[in-house]
Amino acid sequence: MNTALHQPRNADVGRPRERADLREDVRQAAENRPGVYRMVAPDDRVLYVGKSVRVRTRLLSYFRLPHGTKGEEILRHTRRIEWEYAPSEFSALLAEMKSIKQWRPPYNVVHKRDRAYCFIRLTREPAPRLQTVRRVRADGARYFGPFAGPLRVREAVREISDALELRDCATKTPMRFADQLDLFPLGSRAPLCLRGDLGRCMAPCVARVTRPDYMIRVRLASQFLHGEADGPLEQLRQRMDMAAGSLNFEYAATVRDRIHRLEELRDELVGLRRTIEQLSFVYTMPGVAGEDRAYVIRRGQVLADVSAPVGPEQVVALQQRARRLLSGSSPAVLSVGETEATEILMIARWFRLRPDELERTWRPGDADLTGIELAV
Repeated sequence: MNTALHQPRNADVGRPRERADLREDVRQAAENRPGVYRMVAPDDRVLYVGKSVRVRTRLLSYFRLPHGTKGEEILRHTRRIEWEYAPSEFSALLAEMKSIKQWRPPYNVVHKRDRAYCFIRLTREPAPRLQTVRRVRADGARYFGPFAGPLRVREAVREISDALELRDCATKTPMRFADQLDLFPLGSRAPLCLRGDLGRCMAPCVARVTRPDYMIRVRLASQFLHGEADGPLEQLRQRMDMAAGSLNFEYAATVRDRIHRLEELRDELVGLRRTIEQLSFVYTMPGVAGEDRAYVIRRGQVLADVSAPVGPEQVVALQQRARRLLSGSSPAVLSVGETEATEILMIARWFRLRPDELERTWRPGDADLTGIELAV
């Protein structure tokens, strides 16, 4: 990537500049090439990061936006515009993603919240729980996702917890398993929540279940989220059959709808895993002014970004490096962090919208040498 950074004329830190000055800077210096740009406030805070295949045209368009639009609001608070070029649109996408992660611009963050995705967390506690969360943390828990639509995922998590009778109470709730030796006798054995009273929780808080039996249900939940078993669905199907057998058709229909929601979640997990597994290859991309690049991508993450090989020796060297980076078994658990999720979703969308670009990819086992050399 061309890392030469453009800064405007007389870019004194914090000195207010008129909009006409900003526009003139863009007109004089910007080129219609792929790249990334930053809108910077007078105090040097990066307000917004964007990318474009034609940087000059994109930046000039901000000065024509009507009052009240998001772009016009960003420009109104901008006192400096910086940009740098990239070899291609794909390179610009990667650079934009890294810049947003580095600077956390407020306008990007707000926009990202509007399109937020979420994860399912299986907590690491004596009696684990399932939760819907916005981000992944280094807390020893298992995370599954990412998923779009936090509301529907939250409903699905509730369905899984009810079907397997897992607890959903607060972290501070004391747990007393049936096989736990207590120094003091347990008082009232009434559950501490309505779900326990209704039989939708195994109530490990009042010793109604042993820890091994509770962990069996936890493993069923984990296997379901891995796409390996249908424990929650089997539980719900039994309830639906019992309700239908008792002529309680209204409840049977409610359970049927719950089954459909969980089936959709399971299918989404399986599809996401399949997509991620397929995103492992070397991707070559022609660049502006001969800046051709080669990317080694494994499970939707860029592990290497290098100049495209020229000649048989460089091709062989890249193939050898790619084999090392792409070798080894993939993790059995579909669990990724927030940063990884952003990159995976971006790369998956790139190839979904541009299936012909897969012709520029090479995997170990494909024909050697010319497969990469001719792709550029």
